[in-house]
Amino acid sequence: MKILDVLKPDAIVADLKSQDKIGILEELATPVARIANLDAEQIVRVLRERERLGSTGIGGGIGIPHGKLKALDNLVLGFGISRQGVDFESMDHRPTHIFFLLITPENSTGLHLKVLARISRILKNEPFKERLMAASGVDELYNILAEEDEDF
Repeated sequence: MKILDVLKPDAIVADLKSQDKIGILEELATPVARIANLDAEQIVRVLRERERLGSTGIGGGIGIPHGKLKALDNLVLGFGISRQGVDFESMDHRPTHIFFLLITPENSTGLHLKVLARISRILKNEPFKERLMAASGVDELYNILAEEDEDF
């Protein structure tokens, strides 16, 4: 599965403004909720519950907040960049800049893990991450993601 099979341009936030974890989750959840016709607060609640188990800040400036919702029919994905970086309680204790938000239906464990693995793999590419950080808007971010998605 390609990332752009599920990531819509409307779910990309080119410049996250929040300076804390909860604010970032809210900013990322808002467009995803609109696209999936869900309540953003419900998404944030599921993400916060997942964060209590352990941070989804995986290090290297990357956060992949994720969770499952019973009311969801299809996987939804959001993406955002925090230019200043946020304390996301990352494993390496460094600021987090690049975020993928993943919400999947409750009964889709295989798909959930497959998408998480794909995102993790492409984000190991340092030049790719640098290009994302240098991008100036949603269109440029989408194009960079599309190029990497094709090459990977």
